[in-house]
Parts: sequence; C-alpha cells; structure tokens
Amino acid sequence: MRKVVVTGLGFITCIGNDQATVSENLRELRHGIELYPPFQKEGMPVKVAAPVKEFNTESKNPEDWNFPSQYKMRLETLRGLAPQGLYAYCALTQAVEDAGLSEEEVSNLQTGLHTASAGSPGTMYHHLKRMFKVGVMRCSPMGMVSSIAGTLNFSLVASFKIKGSSAGFVSACASSGHAMGFAYDEIVLNRQDRMLVVGAEDGDIVSILPFAGMRALSPSEDPDKASRPFDKDRDGFVVTGGSVAVILEEEGIARKRGARIYSELLGWGQASDGHHVVIPHPEGAGVEAAMHNALKAVGVSTEAVDYVNAHAPSTWHGDLAEAIALKNVFGVNNNGPAISSTKALTGHGLSFGSILEASLCIIAINEGFTPGSAHIETTDPVTKGLNILLETREKAPEIVLSNSSGFGGSNVTLVFKKYPG
Repeated sequence: MRKVVVTGLGFITCIGNDQATVSENLRELRHGIELYPPFQKEGMPVKVAAPVKEFNTESKNPEDWNFPSQYKMRLETLRGLAPQGLYAYCALTQAVEDAGLSEEEVSNLQTGLHTASAGSPGTMYHHLKRMFKVGVMRCSPMGMVSSIAGTLNFSLVASFKIKGSSAGFVSACASSGHAMGFAYDEIVLNRQDRMLVVGAEDGDIVSILPFAGMRALSPSEDPDKASRPFDKDRDGFVVTGGSVAVILEEEGIARKRGARIYSELLGWGQASDGHHVVIPHPEGAGVEAAMHNALKAVGVSTEAVDYVNAHAPSTWHGDLAEAIALKNVFGVNNNGPAISSTKALTGHGLSFGSILEASLCIIAINEGFTPGSAHIETTDPVTKGLNILLETREKAPEIVLSNSSGFGGSNVTLVFKKYPG
C-alpha cells in the first residue's frame, strides 16, 4: 500500500495563529478561552468562548474586516467569504507555504481538496433577513455561496485553483475527521498524490448560542475552569472558531521533492452509535468500534498505542461514554496509553474539531512531548483505571489515536505514527 505522510500545517486558532505559538501553548497547557464580550449582556446563559485572536470579522461587510497583513486576497474573493472562509483561506495559505508547495503542485489533476464545515449560520441569517426586507434582487449574489455548508469547498477550490478531487463533509463534530480519513483513502487508492484538508468554523455568537438552548454549553464565568474534560464537576463544553489545514502526500512523492515530513497517517476507522440524534451511546459503542476498526485497518495492537487524544468535550454524557469505550479497548490497568483531551485548551471546534486535534497530535509527535489534560481538579471516578495524563510529558508518542464523535453517533478515529528520521 502507498503510505501517507503529513508535510504541511496551518493554524488560525484561539491558542495561536502559527505553528510555533500553538506548539508552545499546547506544551505549556495554556488555553485560549475568555469572557466573550457579546455574552456579557444580562440574560445571556453562557459567558465564555474561545475566539480567534488578531481577526475582527464582526461586520457583515467583509471589506470592513481586519486580519493579519501577511494574508493577501482579491477583493472579489473576500466579498464571497463568511468569517470561517477567511480563516480557512489563511490557514491553507499557511499550510501550503509550510509544505513548500509551488502553485503547480497545488493546482494539478493529482492534488485534491477535502473540507469540513457546517456553514455560516450568522452570514446566512444576515442575507436571508435582508432578502425578506429589501427583496431578492437587492441581495448579494454571493450570499448563499458564502454561507451554506459547502462554502469552504466552493471558495478554496476557486481561490487555490484545485483541479483534483474535491468534496465537503458534514457529519457534525466528526466532519473534519471524515475529510481527513477519506483524503487518506484517495492517496492510498492511487486516485490522488496529494490532498489538502481544511476545517473551519465561525465561532461567533450566532453559531454558539443555539448549543446553549440544548443545555450543552458550560455556564461557567471562569475561563480557567469552563472546559474541563474528565473532571467530575464538568458542566458543558466551550465553543471555538478558526481553521486548521493539513497537507497529506504520498510518501515517495514527498521524499522526492525533499519535503519535511511531520508524521505518517497510518489510517483510520469509523463507526456509528445507532442510538440517539444527540446523546452518545451510554457505553460508547460507536467510538469503541471506531477505535477497533482503525487499529484493525492499520495492523496495530492496543499495546502499541502510546497516546489517545480523546474527543471528550467536557459534557457529562460525552466524557462518560468515551471513558467506558477506552476501558473496553485498552483495559483498566493504568498502564495503558496516556489519555488527554486538548479541548480543555481550545474548546470545541465543532466540525473542525477533529482536524484541530489531529494537528495537535502531529505537533506533539514531531516536537517530542505528550500534552496533558488541563483544568482537572478531581478526576471523574468513571476514568479509574485509565491513564489520564494531567501534565505534559516530555516524551514523544510513537503511535497516536485521535478520536472524534458527532451528533447522530458518528465516530472517527485517526491513527498517526512518528516518522523515522
């Protein structure tokens, strides 16, 4: 089989907008959660979020946005973007530069693009409201294109002149895991030599508040305690916005052009709960099956796994189900793989959460450490027997699993391996 390696990373996140900053904050367990100004009004049920820094996309007119000056784009491109589209454009620009790819290497029949996004509810709401107020023919012709679920694919395929395969994935919080997994398949099956994978979310008031109506968000007013996966007193998740881009290539092609290789993507697995539209299977049946399927696909034993980046969103049901699944896969001898949830630092990226967490695993593998699970004061008793890592370990994991779970019981497990040399 062809091997798939990671050669480029790009970050627009609450813990940093470049790889060096993200790596430092990950290692030091510094979070990006804050008291979010739009939520400080009376009657708001949530107070914290994990917004992107150095970007101001509050205006509904993209021409008024402020973002780092190193990112250049045509005005006509900018006008067709929602905030997440801007984040994705910047993250992918970063990743392409990091991988050392030329325009020809990006724009050819052997390079494809997979994206993950739920669309931009704030942008859609704005354009629909305007349509009913002033009439259809006075609306922006790019209103729907900039806001529906496929918007990342539309804009990035056009902006980066993608000529290979392209697709957008919408499976809730497993979306970008699916995008990366099927991108792996494209390369292994010799359909493409290179895949660009991007996930993004707005992370603004309109995309966050509906989750409060589901009673899923933490009501905490303390940014240092709001997101605390596996803590017995956790009370909900925190939403983040931004984008992460990852460049995947066939190993031989990457080596031939002298690319720096961060890690190998060994493979992946997926499974569904078949249980409930929102609540995970109480024993984590789907995520357990996804882990088993992933390990079977790549031929790796449970004993060989060094680290699991858990989905664990800091909700009662989600953390509980995954903890049971982890016990069923790895046992309860406390000597199993180190386990942590980096959502304690970043919050939950929703559809781009999977690629965000996978990229953090790639950084940890490449830079020689294993990130801990921050903010835990009292570990939930359900995790007894699991090796929950509370502090950063200054040792690189060799084999890593990155779990993601979404509404409807959609589960994805990605498997990464330290690359020799």
